[in-house]
Amino acid sequence: MKSLSWKETVAKYQRPHLGRSIWQLVNTLVPYVALWYLMSWSLSVSYWLTLALAVVAAGLLVRIFIIFHDCGHLSFFKSQRANRFWGFITGLLTFTPHDYWWHEHAEHHASAGNLDNRGIGDIWTMTVGEYMKTSRKTRLCYRLVRNPLCLFVIGPAFMFIFARRIPKLKAGWKKCRSTVLTNVGILAMGVLVSALIGWKAYMLIQLPVLIMAASAGVWLFYVQHQFEGVYWERKPGWDYVTEALQGSSYYKLPAILQWFTGNIGFHHIHHLSPRIPNYFLERCYNENPLFQQIKPITLFASFKSLRFRLWDEQNRQLISFRELKQRNPQFA
Repeated sequence: MKSLSWKETVAKYQRPHLGRSIWQLVNTLVPYVALWYLMSWSLSVSYWLTLALAVVAAGLLVRIFIIFHDCGHLSFFKSQRANRFWGFITGLLTFTPHDYWWHEHAEHHASAGNLDNRGIGDIWTMTVGEYMKTSRKTRLCYRLVRNPLCLFVIGPAFMFIFARRIPKLKAGWKKCRSTVLTNVGILAMGVLVSALIGWKAYMLIQLPVLIMAASAGVWLFYVQHQFEGVYWERKPGWDYVTEALQGSSYYKLPAILQWFTGNIGFHHIHHLSPRIPNYFLERCYNENPLFQQIKPITLFASFKSLRFRLWDEQNRQLISFRELKQRNPQFA
């Protein structure tokens, strides 16, 4: 496939539609605010009811993060000012500093699937050779990080609540300022909501919603780049188009989950052209056989990805610790 052909294919989907963008803000933010009201009311009835409502609110927060994500790609509005404004607002709601995260995510798009350029905006993944050569302490740390409890519960909670509050001085003034302004905004938002419903009620609602949304978001990111048949390559042979179409999954979700996740399951298309707004990804898929050739990963099949731990360069596949143990018992 010539590069010109795919660029022509995606070009007509890259123009944001103001009405679609505004409607997505309305049908996401209004229900989210309404659910906060219902959750605050439900605290006087049953906290189990609050948590049930929090599951839906967490789904909406994932959708808000997709809007934040699109603003970072300058794909949600034609206006850069509008993208930055709504990127800041959605960044407050998702506890994510916009400039820092957008820069890190741009690095991810530029290096996904490149074995020689790992470590920025991705999930720590070692090759079999690296794992076998490293120290016992590092192997223990790696196994801990790759444990599902840490990877999808503890890790996301720590990252969104604490890690993203710390300005990265080496990242430069602009990104540090973004983190500081986001922290100030989160504090102001917390104080305002606490004044309305009380600080205890605020914490009882905010924490479960944020933690569940963070866990779901990290799971989505994981499945999009850690799946059976994924493409990873060393720098000399790494190819952008191949990485997008074969190194990023088509996660075929039920319609309701596709709505909550802002069509991000069409990740192969998104990585090929991040300037396509999320609300045009499905249309791009349906109208172009090129993208339909990618084998989808269903919700049920995606859980197979939980066993993947290491990249086997020799056989060009992700393997589990159990498979490594079978080949090399000393590395159990």
